Amino acid sequence: MLWLLLIAALLMQSCSANKPVKIALSKGKGSESYAKYATWLQANNPNVECVDLYFIDRDQALKVLNECSGLLLTGGPDVEPSRYGKTEDSSRCEIDMKRDMLEFDIIRKAIELKLPILGVCRGLQILNVAYGGSLIVDIPSDYGKNVVHRCDNPEKCFHELTITKGSELNKISGLTFGSVNTNHHQGISKIAEVFISTARTKDSLVEAIEWKNPENKPFLFAVQWHPERMDRESNLSKPIANLFIEKAIEYKKEIAKK
Repeated sequence: MLWLLLIAALLMQSCSANKPVKIALSKGKGSESYAKYATWLQANNPNVECVDLYFIDRDQALKVLNECSGLLLTGGPDVEPSRYGKTEDSSRCEIDMKRDMLEFDIIRKAIELKLPILGVCRGLQILNVAYGGSLIVDIPSDYGKNVVHRCDNPEKCFHELTITKGSELNKISGLTFGSVNTNHHQGISKIAEVFISTARTKDSLVEAIEWKNPENKPFLFAVQWHPERMDRESNLSKPIANLFIEKAIEYKKEIAKK
């Protein structure tokens, strides 16, 4: 009888291991650019299943998050300036109020669930705002033009950055210096107290953030560039996808044990 139970347990573990790793995307449909997030993750691991939270209602999105093993906060329009004390600047922004409301809610829920979180572009910005940081409303107007952060053709817009030694980004990329694509007119102004900057451009704008103190916190990593649009073998693209997926798989295994 005991051996039957052992076989059943092994079969259950095998079935669980073969199930897709479900990753929630804050928005992953609606254009070719949004579709690239799922393509990027699945190119690194075909067993990833992406679930778009934007096109379902908020309550359903929060329920779906319970079934996921990671949250990817994707790029997109500006975070509403009233969220960081600059209501008067709303007219200078492209805003999606529905998305703001959804993402602040799913960030709170993901942290509660201890889900691994990856932020890209807007994803980095909204994480910073969610934890009390602020943003530059418009980089060319309010910060400067020493480094070009947005071009008419985003596919040909790149800049250099310096990566902090010993940071997670440094460990997975093996780099202290690199070049990334860029397509944003906003960026971090005041960094939230819970985060540290782990990469910056020549004009000192924050390009990557991690927890200042990661102890007892879920995995969280965010970058200002778009790794999903870069060469898939780039040290500033592939290792980011791999690390995030690895953390999601670990989370899935831990949940299965409970």
